[in-house]
Amino acid sequence: MSSGEDTGTDYATARGRDWPSVRQFNVFLENRVGALLAVVRRFETTDIRVVSISIVDLADCAIVRMVLSDPERAKEIFEQAGVPVTESDLLVVQLPEGTQPMVRICKALLAAEINLDYAYPLMLGPQGRAALAIHVDDHETAVQTMTAQGFTVFTENDLDE
Repeated sequence: MSSGEDTGTDYATARGRDWPSVRQFNVFLENRVGALLAVVRRFETTDIRVVSISIVDLADCAIVRMVLSDPERAKEIFEQAGVPVTESDLLVVQLPEGTQPMVRICKALLAAEINLDYAYPLMLGPQGRAALAIHVDDHETAVQTMTAQGFTVFTENDLDE
């Protein structure tokens, strides 16, 4: 198999997809007093907001999952500070009206046989509406399923409002 300019293969970068996603930063921290504060203070003098945060605490380290309002600038800040971080894509869904919005979301994903790896709420969703950040095993199918069933799916641009 060859690759190159003459093969006619169209390559896209990881960010060059045509389905909506929101970038999550996975920050690896020592499990010590003040470590989380040191990370969030990096955005104190900027207009970058922490939109959502989830912490997985282990005995000697922690993984902080963060959604930030300006991921491109946030990435630069992490890189300049030498903070160990990885990125992953989330499906961010507006919670539907009704008394059991989580049931509706879970049923939609189950019907499409999509595994929900983890989820956590946004502190304040786009347009002031409650929203849920979801990591799934098949992002593209999850987006298609949710939009086909009438759910509102947000992108990174929606978070910068």
